[in-house]
Amino acid sequence: MNRIIVAVLLLSAAGTAFAGKPCEELKTEIAAKIDAKHASGYTLEIVASDAAGDAKVVGSCEGGAKKIVYSKK
Repeated sequence: MNRIIVAVLLLSAAGTAFAGKPCEELKTEIAAKIDAKHASGYTLEIVASDAAGDAKVVGSCEGGAKKIVYSKK
């Protein structure tokens, strides 16, 4: 019985880890870190994973389905 409970808990935790962080939440965290370094004149954009191209990727969210890209204005 205890093994079943442990297995269910481990699978639940693994599912949550693979789901990834919501993009808006991660974008806010990244912006706070950049702002803390007194940077200005930048944009962060959420794009589909395959649409990132040559842009500087600074985060991955929603289980890798989307990327957050950084660019200078």
